Amino acid sequence: MTASRSADPSTDRLAPWAFAAFVEANTHDTAYRPPVVDGPVGPTIHRNGRELVNFASISFLDLERHLPVRGHFAEGARTHGLSTSGSRMTQGICRPHRVLEETIARHTGKERAISFATGLLANIGFVHAMSSSAHFDTGIEVRNHDTVFVVDRDVHWSIWKGLQGLAYGRHVHAFQHNDVADLARILDRVRSGGRGRKTVVIAESIYSADGTMGPIVEILDECDRHGAVSMIDDANGFMVYGPEHRPYAREAAAIRERADFVMVSLSKAVGLEGGAIAGPAPAIDAFELLSGTSMFTAAIQPPTAHAAERTIAALADDPRIVDGYLAHAARLRRRMHEAGTPTTPTDSYMLSVPVGSDAAALQMREWFVGDGYLVPVFSYPAVPRNQALLRLFPHEGHTEAQLDGFLDTLLDYRRRLAV
Repeated sequence: MTASRSADPSTDRLAPWAFAAFVEANTHDTAYRPPVVDGPVGPTIHRNGRELVNFASISFLDLERHLPVRGHFAEGARTHGLSTSGSRMTQGICRPHRVLEETIARHTGKERAISFATGLLANIGFVHAMSSSAHFDTGIEVRNHDTVFVVDRDVHWSIWKGLQGLAYGRHVHAFQHNDVADLARILDRVRSGGRGRKTVVIAESIYSADGTMGPIVEILDECDRHGAVSMIDDANGFMVYGPEHRPYAREAAAIRERADFVMVSLSKAVGLEGGAIAGPAPAIDAFELLSGTSMFTAAIQPPTAHAAERTIAALADDPRIVDGYLAHAARLRRRMHEAGTPTTPTDSYMLSVPVGSDAAALQMREWFVGDGYLVPVFSYPAVPRNQALLRLFPHEGHTEAQLDGFLDTLLDYRRRLAV
């Protein structure tokens, strides 16, 4: 007979990793056990049989009210199938990917674009491509391990993940959030140290935590002054900002006309999934091999690429869709200010409400769910300790009654918690 074994021997083998103790110590189960949503995500969602007014959706334009997005997806599925059935380098890409990439390049003002299954993979792939060394054959090689990255300290986790294996203080430097003087100081130091020949500066257009727009023009000025390559993560601004009558027109024009590379996300204004890097044609062609995150994994599903291209075209052709949404978000911001609930100083569609105390913010989150609202909270470690905030995405489909109810509820919580 075989020796008896415990019911779950992997538990003992995993003990040194302390996963069980970590989970047990976590008192906010939803942080690690995401609740299940039934039905589509929109201005409201259904969880555990309850409807919640949703301020968490990053797909905020309610595009089905304006466009036959599901119809485009179904058309793409019928024509091109559901999967690429392989990576870009083994199976190739489908026609919708090529059309989508050409569309993104045109709307970002760049020569070429390469798409990825997610925006996270786009950012990681960019960092890897700009810093990798590879030798394929005589003359077919790159040696870029000497690249230096200078990044805003608040750039997205995916950028930091891409930088993880590089030496901080030598190949990676961070400047204070939106502080151009600090960026200039670091670039001066990098250049004076003889390591400035291959320097890449990375910043975001709209930062996810606080909704602030980076000082794009001034950042690009410093890149020009120091001979640095620029990459702007425009995940939150793509297809939202650009026309002269909208906020941040100057910054959006600078991204289009002056940034060397632009990252875009398809999960925000476009309302689907995926990401892309746009830039000079030789670099983007090299990224096919050097990014890794396009070569060794599947691409966006073909029907998603098909629907994304149609959606981008529709947003460009009918500016009223985004104009109406921005006016909707601006009205909520104005009403919050008038009610004595200021948001972070920005004109973006993301409304961040400073709370301060981590405990108070987490208590608000639980109360909101109990009262029928899903409101994201950014607390430590997403932000420094006791600098917690509520990060709101107003949704195009929110009714005035829903917004009034949310604001009344928020004011009540602030009084109860004295924040």
